[in-house]
Parts: sequence; C-alpha cells; structure tokens
Amino acid sequence: MKKRIGFYPRVRVEDGGRGVVAQAGAVLLVETVRKSGLDAAISAALAPWRKPRAVHDPGKVLLDVALATALGGDCLADVAVLRAEPDVFGPVASDPTVSRLIDALAAAGPKSLTAIRSARAEVRSRVWGLAGADGPAADGHVIVDIDGVLVLAHSEKQDATATWKKTFGHHPLVAFVDHGQAGSGEPVAALLRPGNAGSNTASDHITTTGLALAQLPKHLRRGRQTLIRTDSAGGTHTFLDRLSRQGRWLSYSIGMTITDPLHQAVLKIPKKAWTPAYDAGGTERPGAWVAEITDMPDLSTWPKGMRLIVRKERPHPGAQLRFTDLDGLRLTCFATSTKGGQLADLELRHRRRARCEDRIRGARDTGLRNLPLHDTAQNRIWLEIVSLALDLLAWMPMLALTGDTRRWEPKKLRLRLLSAAAQLVTTGRRHWLRFTARWPWTDISNHAINRLHTLQNPG
Repeated sequence: MKKRIGFYPRVRVEDGGRGVVAQAGAVLLVETVRKSGLDAAISAALAPWRKPRAVHDPGKVLLDVALATALGGDCLADVAVLRAEPDVFGPVASDPTVSRLIDALAAAGPKSLTAIRSARAEVRSRVWGLAGADGPAADGHVIVDIDGVLVLAHSEKQDATATWKKTFGHHPLVAFVDHGQAGSGEPVAALLRPGNAGSNTASDHITTTGLALAQLPKHLRRGRQTLIRTDSAGGTHTFLDRLSRQGRWLSYSIGMTITDPLHQAVLKIPKKAWTPAYDAGGTERPGAWVAEITDMPDLSTWPKGMRLIVRKERPHPGAQLRFTDLDGLRLTCFATSTKGGQLADLELRHRRRARCEDRIRGARDTGLRNLPLHDTAQNRIWLEIVSLALDLLAWMPMLALTGDTRRWEPKKLRLRLLSAAAQLVTTGRRHWLRFTARWPWTDISNHAINRLHTLQNPG
C-alpha cells in the first residue's frame, strides 16, 4: 500500500540560490524603454531636479517606479522588486531617495507635470512611427475616449470626499487612445479631481481633452481626423462648442441624455425610418434599431453640423427601463459631427467607446486601485507614474507582440510573460537570460524580444 502524500509533490525550501532572476519577463519592458528612447527623454526632462553630485538620475528613479507599477506594484516601496535584480534593472535608488524625488516633483507643481508629459508626448510620436501599420493612427485617424473613474480612499487623503456612488475617494477624468480591435489602448490624460467632482463638468472635459491632444503628434491635435468620444457626461453645450470651435474642428461622438424634447422627437419617427443596428462583429443585431432625429428637435443653440442618432433595443435580462424608454425598448442617443456614413456604422463606432472601460480596468490593475500618497500634488505625480506604466504596457505589445497577444490586458501580460523567471548566465562579458522551455509562453517572449532588438535605436 502506497502512502498518500497529497495532490502536490513535497518541496523543501531554503535561501542562498544564485543565478535565477525573478520577474525576468520584465526585460521586455526594459527593452521597450531603450528602443523608444523613453530613458533619455525622461532624463532630459527631469534634469532640473537632479542635485549636484547625485548618484541616481531622477529620470531613472521615476522610470524604476513606473516599471515596478507595471509589474503589479501599487506603492513607491514596491520598487524593491527591481532593486533585488541589479543585473537586469541596474542600480535602483533607496526608498528615501524615491520619496524625496516625489516630494520635489510635487512641490514644483505644474512645472514637473509639464516636463513629464512633454517627454511622454515626444516618445509617443517615435513609438507610433516605429509601429508603422500597427500604430493607432496608421490610417491617418485617431480616436480618444474620455471617461471618469472612481478611486476609493481608505484614509483621510487630501481632496478625498464623498462620491456620487456614496463611496469616499477621488473622481479623476482619464483619456485613452483606442488601438482598435487589433490592440488595446494607451493613456493620454489623467486629471485628478475630488470625489465630489461632477460627472458632466464641461471645464474638466475641456481640460482633459487639451491634455490628451497635447500627447498626440502635432498633425493630429486639430482637424476632423481626430475623434473625441465620451458618454452622456460630455453632452454639454460648452464642451461641444469647444470641440467645434473654429481652428480646432475636431470630430466627436458624444452621448446625449434623453431629454423630453428628444423623447418627443423619437415618438415621431416613422416605423420605416428605423434601420437594423449592428453587433460588435458588424452584422445585423436582432432586436436593435437606429434612426436619425437631427431635423426634429430645435438644435439652433448647438454647434452647426451636429447630428443626433438614436438607438432602441430590447433591454438585457434584468435591466430596468426608464421613463424615457419606448414601448419596452431602451433608448440611447448620441451626437456626432461626422457627415457621411451609414447610421448603423456610426452607432457601432460610438458603442465601441465601451472599450474605454477595459482600459480603466487595466489601469485599476496598474496602480489606480488607490492613490497611495496623502497630498494631492503627490498623487498627481503618482498618476503620471501610472500613465508611464500603462504606456509601457501598451507600447510593448504594439511593437513586439502579434495576433491575439496584442490584446492581452496588463493582468494577463504579467501572469504569462512578465512574471516568468529565468536563469542568468554571464559569458563573454554578456548577460543572458534563459527562460525554461517548460513555460508555455517562452516562445512568445523570445519572439517579442527578437522583434524589439530589430527596431532602430533612438537618435
């Protein structure tokens, strides 16, 4: 009779191991930093904050925190993950040095934020150029999604207040560039606001849009080739006027609240005017229809050329209808400045704004679950660190991965690629990381690092 030992083999544990690197898959992010030129750009941008005879470059310190956040860290002290592997990540500053840098950048206010954002914008243009046909603006058009996110606070942090969901924390506005169905998305704006900030505050939407446009290549900062998408929180006169003002002429697809005038207009739509809506795959969706009501309500006070498109559909199981819904069908409406195109295509384009929720979920998994610092100025720097981490997690798949792997969210990237361990071997004054052949995704990692190595070096 064999003695039972349980489901898993018994393994003894001891310290003192050598030649093994934890989180070795992060070399993909390190190589992305090198090939994109982000290290040089951040170093130059933060040069004013480098003290004489300082050992650590402020740009390197900030990038180390961003890399730790990309690997799953949620506070400044998690940079210890990198400090433990100097052969891969180089010398890493101590916790007090990191804290002093964050305090110095926070004390500088808008000056430091502008420096970091300018470096990101400079590098973003280079990365999109390296990506070529895989870049988000390869066809000459780009889509920016804006949405709010609630960040809970579990202690008395500055500007943490009660939110509209009866929670306690902050209510930042974020913006992401949509990479389309073949990819994910990357952050281009993060505006920190108190928890009681309004969802439809036009001035905050205008500020966030300005920050987002500043991150785009110059030829995309104005003109119809840039589309701004929001939910109904952006459906205000002031915001739409700013998007449509002379000299800016941005395209937009903005959700609108079903007011009584709009509801009365929907009631007057002839039955034959409704056309079938499309599902995510671009085929007709049973039980959903779209129609245009631009000529029905009075739009004289709204921007010239604005179109109103309404959708009706059978509600999902468990969904509650509203007073503005029609004959048991849920109604939604959005405004757009796009002149041509089929209604179903325009409505599907607007509904794909839901991909922004996926980007927000990834941001929550990458340092946005909570704000770890106390002062608002410090947490603004933290948001820039989170944005840097998300940039790397978006740029690396864009440059190095192919097929379905390009759509992997941060959580899956960490589990399958970044968290992989490897053996460190030094031969001929060179360091080699050898990943185990048993790891199911080793081939993907090797292919990705080879693609990064073939990219042109910056400068």
